[in-house]
Amino acid sequence: MTGNAAAFATQRDELTSRLDEPRTYDIAIIGGGATGLGVALDAAVRGFSVILFDSHDFAKGTSSRATKLVHGGVRYLAQGNISLVREALHERTTLLANAPHLAQPLPFVMPSYRFWEAPFYGVGLKMYDALAGKAGLGATEFLSRDETLALLPNTRQQRPGGRLQGGVKYWDGQFDDARLALALARTAAVHGGLLVNYCSATRLLHQNGKIIGVEVEDQETGKSYDIKAKCVVNATGVWVDQFRMEDARSMGKAVQAMVAPSQGVHIVVDREFLPGHHALLVPKTGDGRVLFAVPWLGKTVLGTTDTPRGDLAREPEAFREEVDFILGECANYLTRSPTRADIKSIWVGLRPLVKPADNGGDHTQGISREHTVLVSKTGLVTVTGGKWTTYRAMAEDVLNHCFQASLLAAKPAGATVRLPLVGSRVSTKKISDEPGIHLYGSDADTVLALPGADRQLGGGLTEAMVRFAVRFEYARTVEDVLARRSRLLFLDAAQARQTAAVVADILQDEKIADPGLTAFLTLCDQYLHIPP
Repeated sequence: MTGNAAAFATQRDELTSRLDEPRTYDIAIIGGGATGLGVALDAAVRGFSVILFDSHDFAKGTSSRATKLVHGGVRYLAQGNISLVREALHERTTLLANAPHLAQPLPFVMPSYRFWEAPFYGVGLKMYDALAGKAGLGATEFLSRDETLALLPNTRQQRPGGRLQGGVKYWDGQFDDARLALALARTAAVHGGLLVNYCSATRLLHQNGKIIGVEVEDQETGKSYDIKAKCVVNATGVWVDQFRMEDARSMGKAVQAMVAPSQGVHIVVDREFLPGHHALLVPKTGDGRVLFAVPWLGKTVLGTTDTPRGDLAREPEAFREEVDFILGECANYLTRSPTRADIKSIWVGLRPLVKPADNGGDHTQGISREHTVLVSKTGLVTVTGGKWTTYRAMAEDVLNHCFQASLLAAKPAGATVRLPLVGSRVSTKKISDEPGIHLYGSDADTVLALPGADRQLGGGLTEAMVRFAVRFEYARTVEDVLARRSRLLFLDAAQARQTAAVVADILQDEKIADPGLTAFLTLCDQYLHIPP
């Protein structure tokens, strides 16, 4: 079921008015990132009554700051985690099938400079193909030196590790993370879910030692609501320990933090540094990490780092050494490599890695990337860890825990395996000449019918897209539009800054009193800030 955009408009007054309804939901979800939205969709499709809150915008945190890859995890294969790779490869195919307007196959090239590298990594990637089976996106190929240069024309022919010998080509997937999050939210709404952004959970509601709901506060009006639910899911990513600890205090106990945040930095530069349609993968950098250079929405994304971080900043900033690491490694592989002056945007995400009990917290590379689900004695269901690719499988696991804890009556799984997300159908209009409109899929027809469809604002954004974001995609601020409905802030922060004022005017015309222009301009400065 893909629905029609006009069938589920997202006017704020209508959404918040439903919070006053005297009812008990089957499931209340705190957190509107990939995991929470995945749970909301799965539960709604199975027929449960669902309500979800996020204190900020959907996918505001980690879920909009991924490396934009739908992948099985080549590095997890190297670690011997076969089960995680197999699950992720299966889910990769499901995601690409359910959201073809937002996720597509992407070829990668791994250049080799030592005689043993191509056969060594090639054999591993052949195993990757074998694990994917019929879900594979393309066969791994061994490349000659000339073939490697043809696919990655800016690749160095000589580097400290030796002379270019050839390479290996393999396939994974790529997606638009923030827009996929919106597609999940909107599809859950089509199936009856109530999802409200800018509505924060302020405390858990207990009765007789059990969770019975959540107190929430509308961030725009300050009004509080008591939301009753049979089951409460804590899906707040790196912030899950806040509610776990509150829940434990209600029983007079204490719990240890389960999340070890890891910071991932991404740098965006012009496409000229990676011409063509293939991504570059360096499987082992000088310190053992993986480096990507990925073509995305007309730019090139470089990254990522994996650095422990003690605080949980909403807008974390890159460390100088992380920027130097990425640029330095790129210089080892690219004939013309980017410098600090070439950076268009820097963005940082915090990964919610689940630490083992004996982990000292001084490194994150060895910590599991698998997700964890815990159910407390009061009935609070907490989920964290994992990755975007496996969001759907994570949602099924969360619901299975709810069933096992007798919080919800069990219903068959598999409801979202073949569930096209909103917008997944092909548009009835020819849209190839409209910049960025292909990301709307079948919703392109609705976008093109709105006022300002022919008024370009910059970066492929039109006035009509801004209006669509407010009316049908929950957008409330300039940041919502330019960071997550459009990805302009992530692609070119300076251009986003130049576009912000006109977007704010359109939002005010759409009856949003305070579109947050000043705050967004400050955010642009941060995304342009290069640590000295």
